[in-house]
This record gives sequence, structure tokens and C-alpha cells, in this order.
Amino acid sequence: MGIVKISDLMHENLRVAGNALSRSINAQAEHWMRVGMLTEMHPDLDHREICQLLIQAELAGGLDITAAATQAPAKRRASAASKH
Repeated sequence: MGIVKISDLMHENLRVAGNALSRSINAQAEHWMRVGMLTEMHPDLDHREICQLLIQAELAGGLDITAAATQAPAKRRASAASKH
């Protein structure tokens, strides 16, 4: 665990969003980091699919970047096949 320096404005944004969503500032920051990481790794997934990945990761013991990097491509292939 370490310290991450963020701007005062981002800290305030985290506080507001965290309060609205019943999360601590740290929990809100971690949520946004997980969503952002998965969005960068899989830009073709929408928010619902990102949330599904987060739930699957939690059920598997937590978000691991290696599993996240390999899990969604297979899902996309299956999803793309069902749309044709």
C-alpha cells in the first residue's frame, strides 16, 4: 500500500461521489481506478460489461490485472458471435 498524491479538486470530487454512493473517499478512488483500468484495457466494453467484470473478479477473489487482461477478450468473441 502506498500514498497517491492527487489534486485538491480530485479529492473533493472523490468526497462528493463517495458520499453520494455511500463509499469512503479511498473506496471511491479505488472504484474509479478499477473502472478506469478496465476501460483502458477493454475500450470496446460498456459500463455494464465493466461492472460485470468487476463482479466476476470479486467472486474470484479480487481484481487481478492478469486475469482482467485475459478474461474479456473471450467474452467479446462470444458476444460478437451471438450478434451475427
